[in-house]
Amino acid sequence: MVTGQEHWTIKRTADGDVKLFLWEKFVGSPDGKPAVLFVHGSSMASQPTFDLTVPGRPDSSVMDWFAERGFVCWCVDMEGYGRSAKHRDIYCDIANGADDLKAATDYIAATRGIQSFLAYGISSGALRAALFAQRHPDRIARLALDAFVWTGAGAPTLEQRRKKLPEFLAARRRPIDRAFVHSIFNRDHPDCADKATVEAFADAILALDDSMPNGTYIDMCSKLPVVDPEKITVPTLVLRGQFDGIASMQDLIDFFVKLPSADKQFTVMNGISHASFQQKNYKMVYQILHAYFTQPAPAYTSDAH
Repeated sequence: MVTGQEHWTIKRTADGDVKLFLWEKFVGSPDGKPAVLFVHGSSMASQPTFDLTVPGRPDSSVMDWFAERGFVCWCVDMEGYGRSAKHRDIYCDIANGADDLKAATDYIAATRGIQSFLAYGISSGALRAALFAQRHPDRIARLALDAFVWTGAGAPTLEQRRKKLPEFLAARRRPIDRAFVHSIFNRDHPDCADKATVEAFADAILALDDSMPNGTYIDMCSKLPVVDPEKITVPTLVLRGQFDGIASMQDLIDFFVKLPSADKQFTVMNGISHASFQQKNYKMVYQILHAYFTQPAPAYTSDAH
């Protein structure tokens, strides 16, 4: 039986405190288990992404799947999303999300004694997780970047999104609805996800939010790159969906080559477009991630003498 427990912490800022919601899942006791930190993207909070329930679709919750395999799983709603605070008049950009991860891991370390995480980020969540790893490499044991983008060169999704940049800059938030959630799955390759999953995902997203911050969209349209691969020193896995238009293959390969760690992997996911955990091939993604997170420590490295 998987246990879910909600937590709250405070992020201190120059213009006041920001309340952040965290969600933890585990089997039995959370103590002494490897910890996975899941980081959500631009247009949905953490629980719809990582703890989804879809009738007739087993293991739709990646948090439950990993909890059942001996991990303790955490996710956090970034400021401006879900159950976290939305009162500040800011865009909630990628750098702000990395600040949220600092506050979240501070809290988890104080509450559970966890000092190092297996981190997974998707889309702008991958950018948040990468920037956090760049800033705090001591807190990341292994990093997985799904639906990631580096410079944005040759990215069909971002080419279309840039047309709306003035609109994003004009407001702190943008409205979302069911049609918007459908568009996430229709823009690249519609057959990658089944209707029941998309509708359950939309239900879960819209139960928490009717608008989303514009900061990550602005960053991805006009400020890339926001991370430096040469400063991401932790072991890193780059996951590329076969049909994902958020980044070109060449952009990701160029990023991957510059990662300094010899402990790195690049995986192309067959039949996957953008939201990999909501795709028909989601269990393949779980398996890839699980293999990376449980990879044995090397017996020999180039640093050995």
